[in-house]
Formats: sequence, structure tokens, C-alpha cells
Amino acid sequence: MLLHESRRGARFDEAGEIVLLQDQDRRRWNGGMIDEGQRLVEQSLRSGRFGFYTLQAAISAVHATAESSDQTDWPQIIALYDLLLRVRPSPVIELNRAVAVAMLRGPDAGLVLIDRLVDGGELDRYALAHSARGELLVRSSKIALAIEAFERAESMTKNPAEQRFLRRKLADCRSML
Repeated sequence: MLLHESRRGARFDEAGEIVLLQDQDRRRWNGGMIDEGQRLVEQSLRSGRFGFYTLQAAISAVHATAESSDQTDWPQIIALYDLLLRVRPSPVIELNRAVAVAMLRGPDAGLVLIDRLVDGGELDRYALAHSARGELLVRSSKIALAIEAFERAESMTKNPAEQRFLRRKLADCRSML
């Protein structure tokens, strides 16, 4: 919880709009909370008695201690998601792993995994899957498909901040056509 809370001040901009993890100003993160959270994660991992929540915290710790999104240890994130999936299989965890794969191996590698989850029905009605798919499609220069994915995500979410975020994404995509 400390590691998640450490990033709270950077998750939204001054206008209350969502800022993606990769775009957050890491100087706004709470270093004291990160240090304490990191210490607790390491202590838990050393104990050899850890499970689902420790693995989630370890993933957060890798994100929190990276200097930038580009410098994140994506292979370690993927390995931690692999362990997490063994402890508690979940399509949402698979989605998060797919995004990490995309960060390491490129957007098309992540899209293959996300499309499998969406096409298989596990996440067809999950707005964040379509939003993540849209992000990766933009990175693959498949703008028309990205628009479809963002429209689908927007139609599913009831959160006003997420709706505004997706509308901005849609406007950005439409300006690229």
C-alpha cells in the first residue's frame, strides 16, 4: 500500500485528469514511502513466506524504484507477473503482464496477448483491456483500430475521469488520420 500511495500525487494532473504511469513526474512521488515499501517487500521476500500481495508489492517496487518508464526492469516485472499467475490465475493479471511484454518486446507482442484475452471472452467487457489495446495500437501506428478500441473502452466505463481520458485519446487519434 505504501508503494501505491507513494505515487498518488502524480496520478492526476492539476486539472484532475489521469496521468499514465509512464508519463508521471516521478519527482512528485513520495521517496520516504517508496523506501519504506521497498524495505518491507525485501523483508517479506527474504522470509520465504510470501504470496499474492507480496508479489504485487514487488511489482510496484520495481516500478517505484525505476528512474523512468524506459529504465524499468521489464524482464523482472514479467517474471513477477508469471509468479503471480501461478499463485492466482486471472485474466486481469494476464492483461497487466501483456502490457509489460509490450514495454519490453514492442506493442505487437503485447497486442497478441491482449487480443487473445479479448477474443477469448475473458476481458471482452473490461474497459481497461480495450484502453490498453488502444494504446498499443497507437504505438503500432494502427490508428483506425486504436479509435475502435478507445471507443469501446469509453462506452464501457462509468468513471468520469476515465471517460475524459479516453475522449482525449480519441481526439488525438482522430487528429492523426
